[in-house]
Amino acid sequence: MTKLRLAIVGAGPAGIYAADLLLKAERKFDVSIDLFEQLPAPYGLVRYGVAPDHPRIKGIINALRDVLDRGDIRLFGNVRFGEDITLDDLKKHYNAVIFATGAIRDTSLDIPGIDAVASYGAADYVSWFDGHPDVPREWPLDAASVAVLGNGNVALDVSRMLAKHAEDLLVTEVPENVYEGMKSSAVTDVHVFGRRGPAQVKFTPLELRELGELRDVDMVVYDEDFDYDDAAKDAVASNKQVMVIDRILQSWRKLDSVNNAGGTASRRLHLHFWARPVEVRTDDSGRVAALVYERTQPDGQGGAIGTGEMRELPIQALYRAIGYFGSPLPGVPFDKKHGVIPNREGQVLAKDSNEKVPGIYATGWIKRGPVGLIGHTKSDAMETVRHIINDQGSWWHPEDPSEEAIPALLEERDVKWTDLDGWHRLDEHEIALGAPHERARVKVVPRDEMVRVSRGE
Repeated sequence: MTKLRLAIVGAGPAGIYAADLLLKAERKFDVSIDLFEQLPAPYGLVRYGVAPDHPRIKGIINALRDVLDRGDIRLFGNVRFGEDITLDDLKKHYNAVIFATGAIRDTSLDIPGIDAVASYGAADYVSWFDGHPDVPREWPLDAASVAVLGNGNVALDVSRMLAKHAEDLLVTEVPENVYEGMKSSAVTDVHVFGRRGPAQVKFTPLELRELGELRDVDMVVYDEDFDYDDAAKDAVASNKQVMVIDRILQSWRKLDSVNNAGGTASRRLHLHFWARPVEVRTDDSGRVAALVYERTQPDGQGGAIGTGEMRELPIQALYRAIGYFGSPLPGVPFDKKHGVIPNREGQVLAKDSNEKVPGIYATGWIKRGPVGLIGHTKSDAMETVRHIINDQGSWWHPEDPSEEAIPALLEERDVKWTDLDGWHRLDEHEIALGAPHERARVKVVPRDEMVRVSRGE
């Protein structure tokens, strides 16, 4: 019987779902799958892109763990594609590869002053508070007034983690260095800016509701933002999600503490709608000093147009949460404009000719851009997997498809890779670190320590 030796680069939800779906799919050949992950631990953005106070979303890890723990997928962690293993290596040992590398950089924003000192990409802050091993251990939380640009769930995650008191994170898996950093935070006011109105936001009701549940944080919204046009009224009336979001926002308008009417909390979280960032003003040292924004208004189609009215808000730090962007991979076609691997339903296309590239596939955010939730990732993977099954005639013909070839190759290159047993060791180690403090776990941050624990050294 024919056998498909498949490599998947990226062990987040997209890569793990693709492996699972292929193994369960109806097919006329055997399958053997190796997952390559540049970090020593699996699960990608579920481990390193979801705020530590979101245990419900972390529940996805249980489903991913069940897939890996079946034992029919090999994991090679701490292996960097393009450095430790190359596309030529994969062609030598596999019939095909799926790239599931996600999108971890921030989309850029082209306005004057955006590169000032204390102007950050949200992805970097998220990586810090999630204990990503490849970012600095410290984060400067020395600004009292902070702006967050964006109206999606990442913007709300960032805002919540800026406004939240450190001790309220002690029930989570927050790393020790992050807790210590947040304990000395100077933040008093977090201002969230969206270009459009309350009826056009991209976040989910659950995320929004959680903001209002923060201890010792007042929610501040502004009456001028709620003069709805017909398109907004229709959205509230016809879409259940928009209706719930509107209900939450309207409840905050009614509170005594809103509209600066003398809230009692030590921190405030302000939501500004109809606000388009125009410029970041800086002080003499080149640090963020103010955000200049243009007041916008509805265009009648659910969008926004400028009014010409400019406003300025003094701030000392700014976070850009306007979307993630994919990163190019050595030897793999890449669309610089959209931050994705060019593809047709997951079949990778040559950049110049749009011809299908045999043996190379994509799934997840690197395939379609950073949109959609976990459910989309599954249907996405199914589409890609279907093509791999049907493309049998154009698979690569590897020189050495043996299972032993990859461990031997990594050994020869002195790559300290981690495997599934190693992840179990690290997992148990983190849980043991949390136990004395009645916490679910305490995440290990330094890469070398993760590797050492995983490898039992």
